[in-house]
Amino acid sequence: MMRNARHAKILEIIAEREIETQEELCEALAADNFSVTQATVSRDIKELHLFKVRGTQRRFRYATIAETEGGISEKMRTLLRDCVETIRVAGNLIVIKTLIGNGGNAGAAIDKLNYREVVGSIAGVDAVLVVCESAAEANTVRSKLEALIKV
Repeated sequence: MMRNARHAKILEIIAEREIETQEELCEALAADNFSVTQATVSRDIKELHLFKVRGTQRRFRYATIAETEGGISEKMRTLLRDCVETIRVAGNLIVIKTLIGNGGNAGAAIDKLNYREVVGSIAGVDAVLVVCESAAEANTVRSKLEALIKV
């Protein structure tokens, strides 16, 4: 219960102002009566699939994929373009290799695309496994992803 409330507060905080570091996020949570450690905030950032984007007032800020409606933002497209190393089809499966530490963000972005051909996906530290109904649909999704990020 406390975790859900904390997650909601984190999303509220990063929507209201630019937060650049985990330390700043800890301070903002403390100001709202949430007692957290840096390790807890780090875990929350991972669970919420937050990533950093260029801010207007600061160098970078935390953001969430949900900030954009109907697809993914140009920032998420850039993140995918920068972190995806390979996209391979194996039957009805697509294996997307990413730079280490980017599997979760890539997986969240791919889920946000809501491709009808995708049954589901699983993300790891440096890869995303995308499951489609058929090999033909997997090839269609691979083509869409390649066009999206121009691999």
